Amino acid sequence: MSNVKKVVLAYSGGLDTSVILKWLRDTYQCEVVTFTADLGQGEELEPARQKALQLGIKPENIFMDDLREEFVRDFVFPMFRANTIYEGEYLLGTSIARPLIAKRLVEIANQTGADAISHGATGKGNDQVRFELGAYALKPGVKIIAPWREWDLLSREKLLAYAEQAGIPIEMKHKAGGSPYSMDANLLHISYEGRHLEDPAAEAEEEMWRWTVSPEKAPDAAEYIDLEFVRGDLVAINGAKMRAHELLAKLNELGGRHGIGRLDLVENRYVGMKSRGCYETPGGTILLKAHRAIESITLDREVAHLKDDLMPRYASMIYNGYWWSPERYALQALIDHTQTHVNGTVRLKLYKGGVHVVARDSKGDSLFDATIATFEDDAGAYDQKDAEGFIKLNALRMRIAAQLNAKRK
Repeated sequence: MSNVKKVVLAYSGGLDTSVILKWLRDTYQCEVVTFTADLGQGEELEPARQKALQLGIKPENIFMDDLREEFVRDFVFPMFRANTIYEGEYLLGTSIARPLIAKRLVEIANQTGADAISHGATGKGNDQVRFELGAYALKPGVKIIAPWREWDLLSREKLLAYAEQAGIPIEMKHKAGGSPYSMDANLLHISYEGRHLEDPAAEAEEEMWRWTVSPEKAPDAAEYIDLEFVRGDLVAINGAKMRAHELLAKLNELGGRHGIGRLDLVENRYVGMKSRGCYETPGGTILLKAHRAIESITLDREVAHLKDDLMPRYASMIYNGYWWSPERYALQALIDHTQTHVNGTVRLKLYKGGVHVVARDSKGDSLFDATIATFEDDAGAYDQKDAEGFIKLNALRMRIAAQLNAKRK
C-alpha cells in the first residue's frame, strides 16, 4: 500500500466520504486531494471545503468545481438527443453524472501528480462500475481505491464509531438516526433509496418528495410553454435564450410546480440485484416529451424508427458505465447526425402531473406535407390507387404461406 503517495477523493463532505478521507490517510499513509462537484444539486458546497480543511487537507489540495454547464451541455443534452430511457421508465439522472465526475477525477489526478483516485460507492451499487470504467478509459494505468470493497466498516454503527474515534464531526441527523433515505441530486434529477423504500410493497411517503408538488396539489389552471430546439438541443423557453444549465433549471421549476416527473421504479442493477428507487425528474420529463414532438415532424420515418431501435442499447451503455467506450462514441455520432434538421418549436401544456404536446412547428425543416396528408381534396398530390399494388406486394409472402398451409391440411 505504500506505493500510493497521493490520491484524489470524490468528496461530498458527508459522513461516508469524511470517514474515507481519514481512512485513506491512516491506511495508505498518503496525501489526499479532495474533489467536490457542483452539478446543480442545490446544496451549499462550502461546508465541504471547511470540513476538508478541518480534517487536515491543504487548501491547494481542495478542488470545488462548478460543472453545471458542462454537465447539461456535454452529457445531458447528448443523451436526450437519443430520447434515452432505461427499462422503459428511468431517465438516467444518476448514471449520466458519473462519467463527468470520473473525467474530472482523472484530470485532477494528472494536474496534481496523484497516482490513485478514490470514491465512496459501495460494492453493491452501480456507481462503482461507472466511476471505474470511466477512469480506466481515460487513464488506463490509474490505481483505484474503493474503500467499501476493502474495509470492515460495513454498517452505519461502525462508521459512526470510527468517525467519533477519529474526531470527525458528526451531524445531529446521523446521531439521531440518520436521514431516512439515501439521496443523489443533480440538475437532472434527485433520487431516493433505502430505508422505507426497501420494501417494494410500501408506498413512498408524500413528505419524501422535494422538487415536485403532488399532482393533486398542483395548480388548477394549466400552463402553456414554448420550447425552441436547434439541432436537437433546447435553446430557449418562451422565447428566452439561456445557457444549457439555466434552461434545465427553468424546466425543473416549471415541472415541479405542476407535479411533473415523479417515478417509483424497481430497476435491474448492473451487479445483478433488483433495487427500488424513487426519482424526481421534472425538467427531463418535459424535455423528453418536447424533443420527441419536434422529431415527429423533422425526422424521416425510418431514421426515427432506427433511433428507437438503438435507444435501449444506448441507454444500457450509459446505465452500465460505458459512456467513454468506442461503441458509445460511434452511436453518438449517428444520433447527432440525425439531429441536423431537428429544429423548431414545441408548445406544451403542463397540468397536474401531465405534459401534453399541443403544437409543433418547424419552418424549413418539417417533413409534414399538409397537401398530401389532408382528408380533403388533395388536387392529385397523392394517388390513392398506388396503395393497391403496394399492399398486394407486401401480402404476397403471407398469401403463399396461407395457400401452402391449406394444401397441408
